[in-house]
Amino acid sequence: MTAVSTDLVTSNDIVGINRNDIILNMRVFGLTGNFGSGKSTVAAMFRRAGIPVIDADLVSKKVMAPGERAYSNIVLELGSGILLPNGRIDRKKLGEIVFANPARRKRLEAATHPAILEIIEEYLEKLSKKGCRAAMIEAALIHETGIKEIFEKVICVRCDEETQLRRVMARDSISREEALSRFKTQMDAKLKALESDHVIDNSGNLDETRAQVERIAKNLTKSGDETA
Repeated sequence: MTAVSTDLVTSNDIVGINRNDIILNMRVFGLTGNFGSGKSTVAAMFRRAGIPVIDADLVSKKVMAPGERAYSNIVLELGSGILLPNGRIDRKKLGEIVFANPARRKRLEAATHPAILEIIEEYLEKLSKKGCRAAMIEAALIHETGIKEIFEKVICVRCDEETQLRRVMARDSISREEALSRFKTQMDAKLKALESDHVIDNSGNLDETRAQVERIAKNLTKSGDETA
């Protein structure tokens, strides 16, 4: 995964949107967590447990590709200096820019979020037509953007900070100082966990994480009246 972690919508975008507008006849859950917490690993486990997961970061990559829905808006807002020689957006450079400048990060969000939401809605509609009764959206900023209420339940993945730092440094090829600087742009991990309905501790081994996922997946796929 790259350094940029865009998300679904800003709080302003959800005015007039309620859960029924998003989920059709499906139950939709949110999967969140800070950088390096292991959301993608947990998402894969939920898929194996039978719950389809839509990755908002992969959707953001799609809308940023040349000719796609957000590409022109991003280049217009942030300039041609973010482009690689082949015309694609340099997501590493983009990440460096937006993490260092909150105002420019807001401009990126404004350029990408509406397109990301459109595609996610399309994916949900396809899953619904296939008869899926539940789906999950993996997104880093569910709480920060004020969209928790559009999900039936939100699951937070967390781990100890040292493990998180090592993962981010290795994944993005950045220094410890850079990783710590990026952590400061995020919601406090303990608070994010408290604001969520379920918490998965991904500090241990994969078997321990998988056991937590399977327990929660079983709980989530019960009938609405039974879900804790």
